[in-house]
Amino acid sequence: MEISEVRIKLMNDPHERLLAFCSITFDVSFVIRDLKIIQGSKGAFVAMPSRKLMDRCPKCHNKNHLRASFCNQCGVRLDENRADKDDAGRARLYADIAHPINSECRELIQEEVLKAYQDEKVSAQQDGYVCRYDDFGEEDYARLSPQEAEFEETIPLETSGSESTHIRKNNQILRIDSAERAEETNQPHHNSSDVPEPDKVSSNENEPRSKGDTFGSGIV
Repeated sequence: MEISEVRIKLMNDPHERLLAFCSITFDVSFVIRDLKIIQGSKGAFVAMPSRKLMDRCPKCHNKNHLRASFCNQCGVRLDENRADKDDAGRARLYADIAHPINSECRELIQEEVLKAYQDEKVSAQQDGYVCRYDDFGEEDYARLSPQEAEFEETIPLETSGSESTHIRKNNQILRIDSAERAEETNQPHHNSSDVPEPDKVSSNENEPRSKGDTFGSGIV
């Protein structure tokens, strides 16, 4: 058996133990994805693809992972320490989906994967670097529905004593500064030509009102 290709996807957070994902191809015929390169106390090592172990709720028979405190279906409280322990006393929470069955195969895989990881780190520093790992677009952002894309959302944003408004329209963010809004809001409601001249309005406040006068009388 020969490892014909190794593809690496580097992680960007230097503070995480997970350094990279990788896939390996055997004899140009069989691919295994989602192996992990993890930083351990004694150096980096390769972890095989795995899945969470689960058991069934004794009341509703729904499946829950072994560290679940409550059933996801009926809500009954479960024992958090019900998982089996390995020889080192650690809870068995995951099971490998694919793994080598002898030490020679494991050492071969780990050696080739870690070598490819070091080469990928060097390549990532070069201009025009493109990751070859196929993650099926899981890191991409989802498209909005047509209804959501047409929705307009106004969000006030406080910035250094001034106020701006962000409007999302057709999946684009538009910004309106407070100065532009002020020009619109401070426009006079009437033009000077619309305001009546003082000599066209007279008041009879100083004239005695007759008994028949009502509210509003005396205004011409």
